[in-house]
Amino acid sequence: MIHPHTKIKELLEISPLIESILFHKYQLGFKTNFYLTDTLEEVFQKNQISHLLESAIQELKEILEIEKKIQITPYELKKLLEKEEVILLDVREEFERAIANIKNSLLLTKELAEEILSKWDKNTKMIFYCHTGVRSLHAAFYFYKQGFFNVKNLLGGIDLWAREIDQSLALY
Repeated sequence: MIHPHTKIKELLEISPLIESILFHKYQLGFKTNFYLTDTLEEVFQKNQISHLLESAIQELKEILEIEKKIQITPYELKKLLEKEEVILLDVREEFERAIANIKNSLLLTKELAEEILSKWDKNTKMIFYCHTGVRSLHAAFYFYKQGFFNVKNLLGGIDLWAREIDQSLALY
């Protein structure tokens, strides 16, 4: 799936988490320009970090495994909410929340994030959502990496939730 000859374009289509790792952790694109048609190996060579290629590939594979674990579909979330209490965390902006939100969810502010990290039980069940599931995936992944292993990301965000579960919500 991911190997030295995988093209950057293909990697970026797999997951938004991969983009974050490549661009932020490995600083790809900041030091040296590259093309989307370049392979991962070519880009690491251009950036003079070839020695990190194998560990980067392993890390990307591990990230994809975590991503699979933390995704929840709208239908799965609906069933979960019928059975038990979970904390829904909305990672969107306030103006987006005013358009549509899932009942009983909390807006994840910087202050709430700090409180969760410092005071909440690491076994707390939390479901993150945003508009399309990308921002919330980053948030869920971050909290997972901080030891909160009962986190999930709503696949497709509130957009897919509104289309599949609650058609009374506004689409935007």
